Parts: sequence; structure tokens; C-alpha cells
Amino acid sequence: MASHDASDLSRPSSAPFRVHIRVSSAAKAIGVPKMDFDRFTIGLLILRADAPKLSEQQENALQDAHMAHLAKLHDEGLLLAAGPLLGSSDRDMRGLEIYKGSPDEVRALADQDPGVRAGRYTHRFLPWMVPGGALSFAHTRFPRSMAEV
Repeated sequence: MASHDASDLSRPSSAPFRVHIRVSSAAKAIGVPKMDFDRFTIGLLILRADAPKLSEQQENALQDAHMAHLAKLHDEGLLLAAGPLLGSSDRDMRGLEIYKGSPDEVRALADQDPGVRAGRYTHRFLPWMVPGGALSFAHTRFPRSMAEV
């Protein structure tokens, strides 16, 4: 049973969805408290094997549009954290994002990314659960283009 309304993604809050894990009767007998967990969705931004070839100018424009999209989602309180995965340029995993909501709830938002719409990237979504209060995210300013980095 969730103590947070998982259907309300429009609220600009970094509060995670909290779930309660039931404690077994044996654990209750020895006084183990019920544990709360916060739920997030991890998004992995993946370069598609069939990604279109782009000129440097096209790639830079698409990267700026991608960054503006992420900044907008963060401003709306839906995206809690995002950033590139570092390494060689030939890798397929390009970025990691942490969203409020379930994978099904955030998929439509993430699929509006200009890089996804252009066929360059795809996402893989993973539900993630951590002990309640273990993580907190502050609202900050995300860069909207490479010129700001």
C-alpha cells in the first residue's frame, strides 16, 4: 500500500513514491518494524544500433534539444536526476535518468525526447526501490544546451 498517490506525476516535488513492505509474522514476533521503501524509475539512454548518421552540426543540435527536454522534465518535477555515462564514444549506454513514477508512467515522457523521436536513442526502464529516506533530490538548474556546460 502506497502512502503517496502514484498517479499524480504533475506535482513539482522531488518526493519519491513510498511503499510499505509487510513484515512476516515471525519478524513481527521479535519486534522487527515495518520498513518503508521509496520507489523510482531508472532510465538508461541507449544509442540504437540502427541510429541515423548525423553531421556534427545535426548531432550538436539534437544534443541541445535532448538537454532542453531533460531540463523541462526536471523543472516540472518529473525527472529527479540525469547525466551522461562517461566512457568511450563507441559505447551504447549513453545516459542515466532517475524519474518519479513507475516505468509505465514515465515511458511516455521519456519517449518525447528529441533524440528518441529522431531514432537515435531508445530507453530501457528499471524500477528501483531503496529504503525510505535513503535518497533525497534537490531541485536545481539543469543545463539546456552544451553551451551551458
